[in-house]
Amino acid sequence: MTNKNSTHSGIWIMVIAAVVLEAISCVQYFTSRAAIRHEAVQRAESELRKAELEIEKHTVEMEAAARTLAMLAEKYVDTPDSIFSATRSVVSAIDNTSSIAVAYVPNFFPKRGRFFEVCSSRISEDSIYTRQIGSAEHDYTQMEWFQNGLKIDSCWWCEPYLDDSGSQTWVVSCSYPVRSRNGEVVAVVCVDLSLEYLKDLSEDLKVYPNSYSSIRSSKGFDIVPSPDTIPGRKYNIFNEEIDATGWHIEIIIPEDELFKDLNRIGLFVGILMILGLIILALMLFFSARTNSKLIESLEKNRRIEGELEVAQTIQMAMLPKVFPPFLDRLDLNVYGIVDPAKEIGGDLYDFYVRHDKLFFCVGDVSGKGVPAALVMATARSLFRSVTSREEDAAIIISNINKALYDQNEQNMFLTMFLGVLDLQTGELDYCNAGHNAPILVKSINNEVTSLSVLPNLPLGVVGDYDYTAQQAQLHYNDMIFLYTDGLTEAENSRHELFGEERMMQALTGMAGNRPREVIEAMQQSVAMFVDGAQQSDDLTMLAIRYQTAALVMRNDIQQIPTLSEWIEGLHIPPELNMPINLALEEAVSNVMLYAYPNKSGQVFVEFIQCQDGEDKKIIFTISDSGIPFDPTKQVEADISLPAEERPIGGLGIFLVNQLMDKVEYCREDNKNILKLTKKI
Repeated sequence: MTNKNSTHSGIWIMVIAAVVLEAISCVQYFTSRAAIRHEAVQRAESELRKAELEIEKHTVEMEAAARTLAMLAEKYVDTPDSIFSATRSVVSAIDNTSSIAVAYVPNFFPKRGRFFEVCSSRISEDSIYTRQIGSAEHDYTQMEWFQNGLKIDSCWWCEPYLDDSGSQTWVVSCSYPVRSRNGEVVAVVCVDLSLEYLKDLSEDLKVYPNSYSSIRSSKGFDIVPSPDTIPGRKYNIFNEEIDATGWHIEIIIPEDELFKDLNRIGLFVGILMILGLIILALMLFFSARTNSKLIESLEKNRRIEGELEVAQTIQMAMLPKVFPPFLDRLDLNVYGIVDPAKEIGGDLYDFYVRHDKLFFCVGDVSGKGVPAALVMATARSLFRSVTSREEDAAIIISNINKALYDQNEQNMFLTMFLGVLDLQTGELDYCNAGHNAPILVKSINNEVTSLSVLPNLPLGVVGDYDYTAQQAQLHYNDMIFLYTDGLTEAENSRHELFGEERMMQALTGMAGNRPREVIEAMQQSVAMFVDGAQQSDDLTMLAIRYQTAALVMRNDIQQIPTLSEWIEGLHIPPELNMPINLALEEAVSNVMLYAYPNKSGQVFVEFIQCQDGEDKKIIFTISDSGIPFDPTKQVEADISLPAEERPIGGLGIFLVNQLMDKVEYCREDNKNILKLTKKI
């Protein structure tokens, strides 16, 4: 009886054990099933998110390209030829752009015909084809992207289509309106994104060997079609919608494919299931953590790229970018460039005119990237702020240095050369703060020499450092060339430096060239030297040509002989030397005789040579602060009368009118201003 009971007990124990084990096995099996399904969901969602980020990255680039080109089109709204190079530059800058077009409203440029659409298409990796494709056969005004681009103020995405007039590939277009200065929509920018990259993206979405994916547009167009499903077969479908375009991405996993391995080893899941759950749990844990870090990294990189693009736009907007900058001044010609080694850099240049004085600077921040750009922006703002109230170069530099030192939490420093050029006298007051010495190109003998500079400390190192200014005299047509060490330290593939000697050789013989020509020639010299080697440092250049000469005389007739010496130094054509000398002597004598009844005062003579269309001319401006006196209204001498019958006076203004091509007088700021013009 006891044995029987023991047997029954053993059976019950076995049954219970079997039931428990079976229950455990079932729990383990279904738990494993759930875990596998959960993993599939996680992997699918992760892959969908990565694909969404990749597509959104391209759409953001396309929208940025559309807005950038729209800004350029608005800028060149009156010069249609300029938009050809603009579209070509944008296509070249963005890899996945298949083509970019700017289509204007009908008859916007009457001389170009009713239809005018500039299009640049990427033919190959190194080839871009630019042309005008608008015509009656290619009536873009009937196209959806053009019509919608006229109606909205933001980017509009069309359905995918075959671009048979551009890149000959399947594309999707982003439209953006172009407005004239009065706000009227005059054109539509169309940026075509090639959909070829989506095929590779779709292949990457295969989370299981026999799974597949599809991408459909918002209206159901199969951008990347999926295979036909088998009737009766169960599928797991995961999808994601792209906000910018409305596309849907799907990952499709067959149910039997998902649990194939689990079904095959279902009889052996007992003991191994525990280990499998542990391994699965660890896999899920590390997979989730890795995916989370990956998504976070992608988001961070995308955000940083966007912020860097905005930062570069803001940084470049801070620098002078309109050349020539002073259309109303004939006494000055300035040109400058900044070529950062990265998206944003630490170089700067700036200049402006206040009270007939040119304030200018060139600087180089230690380090690269965002910290250097912030210091650069601060230095530029300080330059504008301090020079608005100070004219002494040493005081300006000292104030900028103190402000930078007080804010220098990053322990960065800035080298700077700052100058104040008196445009009336050519006197240059300058102060150097550890920067490269500028180059002075003299017009008289074409001499190229470094400007003498004191070894002052860079800005931001010592807050109370005593900076010392220096002075120099610029003469007519002298040019000062400023640069950062990105020029002399440019390296080629053999790690050789461009150096100061090559820089001086490039400047030799360029005394007569305009600042823009000088800098462009220097850029070509550097490009030929580095021969495609990667740029390692920011490159900044600024060239300033002083195009006036001045003479200040006391109101004393004994000063007249100094005119001849001054005129001789201007190097005007020899045949004009004597008539100009005579005309100036007569005009200045008149001023000295009539403008200052009390005899005390000054007479200021200024010389400018300029280009008027195809003609060259020289202009002498004689000014004084005496009583109002207009010599052009004096009665000229009648030389047809005998000398004894002529009234006294009038012969001087007669000679001036005969010797010069144009004589003008005006009264401004309590000054008599007499302008004498002679064509060469």
